[in-house]
Amino acid sequence: MTKAALGLGTYRIRPSALSDAVTRVATEPATAWIDTAPNYLNGQAQPLLAPALARHPIPVSTKIGFLTTQTAEDAVDDGAITSGEAERGHCLSPPYIHWQCARNRTQLGRDRLDLVFAHNPERTDGDPHAALLHAFTALEAEAAAGALTAYGVATWDGFDTDALSIPALHQLAAEAAGTEQHHLRAVQLPVSLVTATAFVQALDGEGPIAQAAELGWQVYASAPLFGGELPNLATRELAALLNPELTTA
Repeated sequence: MTKAALGLGTYRIRPSALSDAVTRVATEPATAWIDTAPNYLNGQAQPLLAPALARHPIPVSTKIGFLTTQTAEDAVDDGAITSGEAERGHCLSPPYIHWQCARNRTQLGRDRLDLVFAHNPERTDGDPHAALLHAFTALEAEAAAGALTAYGVATWDGFDTDALSIPALHQLAAEAAGTEQHHLRAVQLPVSLVTATAFVQALDGEGPIAQAAELGWQVYASAPLFGGELPNLATRELAALLNPELTTA
């Protein structure tokens, strides 16, 4: 496995801080990376990122799945989703995927997307594996058209609940592509001192992190500070218990 790098997440960042944050990330070009989604900051994250990305051509991962109210209205108007899908607020249907990938490119100011995550497929209405097979088929078509380099799966509890597994994802992608030389190249999951299951499994060479590494996939840790709550949970007493010389940071 390659060493870890710290990227910029845009889920809860203040809109006014985005431009400066991108500039800071760009100072480490070897590891620079930005993770975003069309529903982050109530749909404003990607348009707000675009001017800074024009100045700093940093790799970006984005997502498909969750719909803001405005996105849902626009997608219904364009015939990309049904009114029922709009009401559910989450969709991985092929028409929506093609529509959202095009919208992501426009919002980010990119002709080609670096990485697109299927966002929390465990939230889909029905069997997540069936939904992912259709989603991967659409994403493979996007890759074949030169519109994206790779795709992945971002999950919150899909691996913990056994709704998802790395071998199953690999099989679905191979089926969608018609070959094991597919474009599924990454997974994203919560890894922190609070959500440590996957990390503990990886220490024994098991679980999604180790299995993804064996396939040569990239692994992205989301919510490393547990949504900002971890700093408040880390007390001086806890630090001293682990090592008297540790600071809470």
